[in-house]
Amino acid sequence: MLPTTVYCFFSLKLEQIMRVSDQLLNRIIAGLVAVIIGFASSVALIYQVVISLGGSADMVASWLLTLGLVMGITTIGLSYYYKIPILVAWSTTGAALLISSVQGFSLNEAIGAFMFAALLIVLSGITGWFEKIMNKIPTELACAMLAGVLVTFGIDVFNFMNELPLIIALMVLVYLIGKRFFTRFAMLSVLLVGIALSWVTGHIDTSSLQWQLSEFSYIEPTFSLNALISIGLPLYIVTMTSQNLPGIAVLKANNYKTPISGVLNVTGLANLITAPLGGYSINLAAITAAICMSDEAEKNPDKRYWVTIAAGVFYILMALSAATLIGLVASLPQALILALAGIALFGTIANSLQQALTGSRYNEAAIVTFLVTASNLTLFSIGSALWGIIAGVLTLLITQKD
Repeated sequence: MLPTTVYCFFSLKLEQIMRVSDQLLNRIIAGLVAVIIGFASSVALIYQVVISLGGSADMVASWLLTLGLVMGITTIGLSYYYKIPILVAWSTTGAALLISSVQGFSLNEAIGAFMFAALLIVLSGITGWFEKIMNKIPTELACAMLAGVLVTFGIDVFNFMNELPLIIALMVLVYLIGKRFFTRFAMLSVLLVGIALSWVTGHIDTSSLQWQLSEFSYIEPTFSLNALISIGLPLYIVTMTSQNLPGIAVLKANNYKTPISGVLNVTGLANLITAPLGGYSINLAAITAAICMSDEAEKNPDKRYWVTIAAGVFYILMALSAATLIGLVASLPQALILALAGIALFGTIANSLQQALTGSRYNEAAIVTFLVTASNLTLFSIGSALWGIIAGVLTLLITQKD
């Protein structure tokens, strides 16, 4: 009798250990994939911003060190405090905007403009106006906007098959097989297969890689009215509409009550403090955050904040090795990185569309929101995400009968 009892006890304990191990592995993998995709997909933009301002490769590493640390610390702090998956990221659209808008300005003037944009974000959090607007937007429209933001990444998986047909086709096949037979390890398998095939086929060149630590580089801010208006104000608008707005939509679409004003206060203040070190703009993540909120990352929505905490740890590790990672990411095929992002978002795109079109009341407004957001519409330097919401709300106001 005793041996049987002991056997049952140890079997139960082993099963619990395996279950916990699987959960931890899924969280770690999702956090790692989110950071890899976020870093690889836009690091070239930050590099170009620094070069446009007359900086060097060492300064690029300094900026990435600063951004990685502040994103990691704020992600871990906010996620743990609010117990919801809050992922902070640098402003990708902001970096794209800066490449053209910083022309003719000095590095010092640009830093002053970064601080001005951060101050405006803090004021948005203190006044609470942005949160009041977001709370009035129906969840269906938020889901439709999220689907519109992400659908391009899903389509690009198949577009990039023109560049790497065998590699990406096998990545998709591994994902589908994984979803059926080993759901918990589907994305890990896709990542490993993609890298292994790229290595075997000669698409990865690491011959020039060398290890080195990044160092901080302080830049004295100079406040110029022209720079504040030409750089700071557009950066603020783009960060709020093209980054924070979709980021809030991701959380809302996953039924999380988002402390919008609190998050804006934290990210804006952190941005303000770190701007002289290269922290040009941080905000809520959208695309990579969606990866952290998938069922593959964590089945229990109440525990998904551990996924973003894992991502925060990887942010910090990324920051400390930024100088080396610049070369590592450059060695990976861009098509591989973007295809990985699209595959990781298949489930989120499907769920967002399903939630957006569940009821008949908002269907027309939701589909208009989705189509406008998925388009390349840009007016007054503001991207399609904001125009999608505006178009959806207008459709709702016009078509509602009561």
